Amino acid sequence: MRYVFLALALAGAVVSSLALKIHYDTGTEPCSINEHWDCGIVNHSRFSIFHHVPVAAVGIAGYLVLAGLAFARWRFIHLLATLAGFLFAFRLSMIEQYALEVWCLYCAISQAIIAVMLLLSLAWVAADYFALKRAAART
Repeated sequence: MRYVFLALALAGAVVSSLALKIHYDTGTEPCSINEHWDCGIVNHSRFSIFHHVPVAAVGIAGYLVLAGLAFARWRFIHLLATLAGFLFAFRLSMIEQYALEVWCLYCAISQAIIAVMLLLSLAWVAADYFALKRAAART
């Protein structure tokens, strides 16, 4: 399972890197599809900075931390960190929906990745819990 998390975290870091590139780019963005899907508007908005750090950079760091926690097999801490990442990404999605009224394709992909990671992390912790419970019942 940890290799699945490693692959998902790597994909999330790549997507966040693409969003970070757009944050610093001043040209026309490749994901500027129409008036409802424009990564440039989202990544140049006032919401694209979190405590003087681009949100995409926070995403890269977060995905790398999640990869490290999964590789170390710290399941419960991984679940808590994934939940925190999901809630942070969900907040950003609500900002896109209601404040900006424009969606970023890279942000939507990142939201999907962190949602899958959260579900898998829940399953990972549950499987560990039930395995321990079965082992305790045998003794």
